[in-house]
Amino acid sequence: MPELPEVETVRRGLEPAMVGKKIERVEQRRPNLRFPFPDNFPERLQGRQILGLGRRAKYVLADLDDGQVLVMHLGMSGSFRIEDHSPGQFHHARNKDATHDHVTLTLTGNTQIVYNDPRRFGFMLLLPRAELQDHKLFAAMGIEPLGNELDGPKISALFAGRKTPLKAALLDQTLIAGLGNIYVCEALFRAGLSPTRLSGTLDGRTARARGRSELLAESIKIVLIDAIAAGGSSLRDHRQTDGSLGYFQHAFRVYGREGEACTSGCGQTIRRIVQSGRSTFYCAKCQK
Repeated sequence: MPELPEVETVRRGLEPAMVGKKIERVEQRRPNLRFPFPDNFPERLQGRQILGLGRRAKYVLADLDDGQVLVMHLGMSGSFRIEDHSPGQFHHARNKDATHDHVTLTLTGNTQIVYNDPRRFGFMLLLPRAELQDHKLFAAMGIEPLGNELDGPKISALFAGRKTPLKAALLDQTLIAGLGNIYVCEALFRAGLSPTRLSGTLDGRTARARGRSELLAESIKIVLIDAIAAGGSSLRDHRQTDGSLGYFQHAFRVYGREGEACTSGCGQTIRRIVQSGRSTFYCAKCQK
């Protein structure tokens, strides 16, 4: 499933093509994706102007001029592409099976935003902006890892008294929203922290615990920023809005590298264990 960097990459790709434009036509080719589309979905979007394009965790949010928000989730295999059909522009077909093109938004200037999703685990909703934070999708959502709120003291406070493994705590979306398996593994390696360490040991009661919390917060942000700059990680389905692949997977230090030499030069190899049904990759010597 696309993680925060992939979703942010998609948002940044869509923003210049969508913000300020009016939705002139909507083509909805099936009644549902993961969930049914909202009632009268095309009619409610047609004629609306897109005022802004944001992100909350792994959701792309398009603010409309009627106070509604178009909430978009990519699921496992969802992607957007931008097609410019304006006069004088030659359209190059993307490497996508049009059978899986489920929604097309035609915007001012004859630009088309096409949502493609072979597995159909993505979805789209329309919610009032005033009610967004109270909706069941967002009400229990934790802090944004790229926001100013995430720092060492905040991690210490979130993890205080918890007996769950550190990796599990970082994947808990009610604590920190948007982190997924890949980037948690990478951040823990950079912070030198074991994924099996109890999260409560970062509670901030000692100088050492405070230092670990600060380093973890910094490592999370660095990994996410580097991944966004690289266009995300393309392991299976992720594509940027121009159809190109992300390339952060070439910079992985531990994820997917079981049995390979640790990049730190410590002489050990990367191990893989299973935690809560998910593969965890780490260096037992570098991460304590």
